Amino acid sequence: MQESTIDRSIQAEIEAKAELRIREIALNFLRDRLSVEAVARGTGLSIEEVQQLQQQINTSLQD
Repeated sequence: MQESTIDRSIQAEIEAKAELRIREIALNFLRDRLSVEAVARGTGLSIEEVQQLQQQINTSLQD
């Protein structure tokens, strides 16, 4: 029983790190001026998620 809890915890951590890495890759693509659509296709993120990342970049450029 305890083993499966540990396994689930490890799996959740792996998934969280993978999601973070995908977002980092998407940010790099956006900084290289790839289109939102191309980034979404390449990363598997939704258009809305990529647009939010683009907004983060735009906001940081304004600061």
